[in-house]
Amino acid sequence: MKLRQYQVDAFASRVFEGNPAAVCPLESWLDDDLMQAIAEENNLSETAFFVPADKGFDLRWFTPASEVDLCGHATLAAAHVLFEHLHHPGPHIAFNTRSGTLTVRRKGALLEMDFPIFPPKAYSESDTLARALGRQPAEVLRADDYLAVFEDEAAVRAVKPDFALLNALDLRGVIVTAPGDSHDFVSRFFAPRLGVVEDPVTGSAHCTLAPYWASRLGKQVLSARQVSKRGGELTCELKEDRVLLAGAAVTVLQAEMTL
Repeated sequence: MKLRQYQVDAFASRVFEGNPAAVCPLESWLDDDLMQAIAEENNLSETAFFVPADKGFDLRWFTPASEVDLCGHATLAAAHVLFEHLHHPGPHIAFNTRSGTLTVRRKGALLEMDFPIFPPKAYSESDTLARALGRQPAEVLRADDYLAVFEDEAAVRAVKPDFALLNALDLRGVIVTAPGDSHDFVSRFFAPRLGVVEDPVTGSAHCTLAPYWASRLGKQVLSARQVSKRGGELTCELKEDRVLLAGAAVTVLQAEMTL
């Protein structure tokens, strides 16, 4: 079997920035174990698979370790492949996923994704998290991930986690965030339980970050940067119980996998 595959840097305007994702267009679903093996072979934070559906496309995401319920950068990458390489007609794409229908539309040079929000709630039992991060956050909240808020961008950049301790926590991952020096906020994201030590740019984390910072700053449109080593930029816009996440994407390579 020959399988076409693309590698796309998402939330990036040039190659070797943002978050790389593999994208595999399919005519029908492969066996789950095979898709997991492909994701493990790619060894990227996410590999996206999609198949045509009655309305749009069915979309699934796999880390090297497991399938996940929501992924922003691989959704952006999948839409980029459909628009740029597979000549999808029209300005919108609808993806059917474990997290409901996610739509992506062209917005000038950017792609804008319509995602759910996951507002965080206060969390008081933060001693283990503070030890895992090597410093005490000013505030800790939780949604699908822990959200550790620090005083400034320098503190976020300086975090050096103990990944064994992070791996023992009960949620998907840990977001660290603070006001940005040149953006409304900055963040980093760690998910060792999913086989992702530090994710370069995490769209799904902004489903929690956006409502937190919108409330704190009194703004509905926010500029964000994830300050990982690769780094990446996105814009967040709150729309009631949804968030619009916009970013650029570039293709790094096209390949054919022999299975």
